[in-house]
Amino acid sequence: MIRVSRFAARLAWPLGLLPLLVGLTGCPSARQPADLIVYNATVYPVDSTFSKAEALVVQDGKIQFVGTSAEARQRFSSSQEIDAQGKFIYPGFYDAHCHFYRYALGLRDASLVGTASWAEVVQKLQQHRLQNPNAAWLTGRGWDQNDWLSKQFPTKDTLDRLFPDVPVFITRIDGHAALVNQKALDLAGVTARTPISGGTITRNAQGRLTGLLVDNAVDLVSGKIPEPTPAEATALVLKAQQECVALGLTSLADAGLERAQIERIDSMQRAGQLKLRLDAMISASPANVAHYLQRGPYRTDRLTVNSFKVYADGALGSRGACLLHPYQDRPTETGFLLSSVKEYRDLARKLAASKFQMNSHAIGDSANRLLLDIYGAVLRGQKNRRWRIEHAQVVSHADVAKFGQYGIVPSVQPTHATSDMYWAGERLGAERLKTAYAYKDLLNATGRVALGSDFPVEYLNPLFGFHAAVARQDAKNFPQGGFQPENALSREQALRGMTEWAAWAAFEDDQKGTLAPGKWADFVLLDQDIMTAPAAQLRQAKVLSTYIQGERVYSAQ
Repeated sequence: MIRVSRFAARLAWPLGLLPLLVGLTGCPSARQPADLIVYNATVYPVDSTFSKAEALVVQDGKIQFVGTSAEARQRFSSSQEIDAQGKFIYPGFYDAHCHFYRYALGLRDASLVGTASWAEVVQKLQQHRLQNPNAAWLTGRGWDQNDWLSKQFPTKDTLDRLFPDVPVFITRIDGHAALVNQKALDLAGVTARTPISGGTITRNAQGRLTGLLVDNAVDLVSGKIPEPTPAEATALVLKAQQECVALGLTSLADAGLERAQIERIDSMQRAGQLKLRLDAMISASPANVAHYLQRGPYRTDRLTVNSFKVYADGALGSRGACLLHPYQDRPTETGFLLSSVKEYRDLARKLAASKFQMNSHAIGDSANRLLLDIYGAVLRGQKNRRWRIEHAQVVSHADVAKFGQYGIVPSVQPTHATSDMYWAGERLGAERLKTAYAYKDLLNATGRVALGSDFPVEYLNPLFGFHAAVARQDAKNFPQGGFQPENALSREQALRGMTEWAAWAAFEDDQKGTLAPGKWADFVLLDQDIMTAPAAQLRQAKVLSTYIQGERVYSAQ
């Protein structure tokens, strides 16, 4: 018989139970592998209950888990763990309406944004020419006569005198008007007798061209500006991408691209150069319509080509928006459509018979009414086609309900309200102004609004739009109490508009827009909580890091 000492027996008892204890408590080798664990955070997944969490886990570029820090670290193992130190995580911001490719190419232009006078515009052009003396054209963008004391549109006289031998082309902030010099007009063959439909070649009282072109007239000259080389375009796009991800943007809807531009974006994404996800709205030219209708919608992990961008009218600032009644400050003008009613109807019928969306720029109440009625007639009760009105800026009270009735998505830009509020009343009058920038009314009619910026018309920063949506104030927190505060959105609604609802508006909600298991790990880490921070501090929130598909594409450190 083998005798066991009391000491040995005491050792044997816990050793005998060790397999049972391991089975009850688990061990590191039993944890699931993960590529990234972020813990000790305040996470807003933007789920159905708008809950909060502490951690998220990423595997193979997708969200694996959202929950408590303790459970994340107990259930998962990763060589990359990040202590968020109590900071705040949101789904990657989605700009539902911008002009990313145009913004990128515009990085080579003179920036005229924020100029306080025509004299300052001229000074910036002279400086830009000195820095780029060999450029074939002198181009610039961003001037706005509404910011000047005189508020008068400029003429080409100064440009003709200072730059007689180089063509000059400078676009207004909204892109719907441009000023050019005589050299540019000559190169484009534009004269006082040039016919134009859906635009204006402005003349003075003596019938001479002033150099100001509005809407379709802009294209007469812009088409003559040389395109950048492929290498130049790639470099500019990558520079623009870095500016976007530094502001927490992970997805963009680029509102109006040509086939060659879409194919360049696709090529850059496939090569791993362009990380941003893009919803590319196709410019609805006859050639593009013919090509893409035959091909059908196209989607990769980072590119959606599922819609056509249509222009119904111009902009309010240049009086190209098509109104039901005359402008308050121009009683003989109502604006104009950029194409015929028949063309809009014919295109809508074609798209209704396809799988594509129709996304129409409509600013004035007349343009909005026309497109809504056309949509309703051709869709015939198909409410989940997610056709969109881009801007929906001035909508008659009688037409707001049509958005919900026909299942139309309002795609709006909150910073337009706070940029235009200083002068929009002059264009519309006090009563009609109440029907403009009515984002809460549109939300109530539809249940969703997709939020964007329209950059480069406005600034890229999505938090500027968030602040404008919830406070209805500008960068200086003016006016006190907000501009038409009855149409402010709640913070939850604004965040959903720039994440979940923006993705839904492009049929991408199965992939992104919320931080849910199985969706792409696109998220942003901020230094403050935009759900609770004082409204006056929202524009100062800083992006600490941005992730796309679990890859850190920006870090403030």
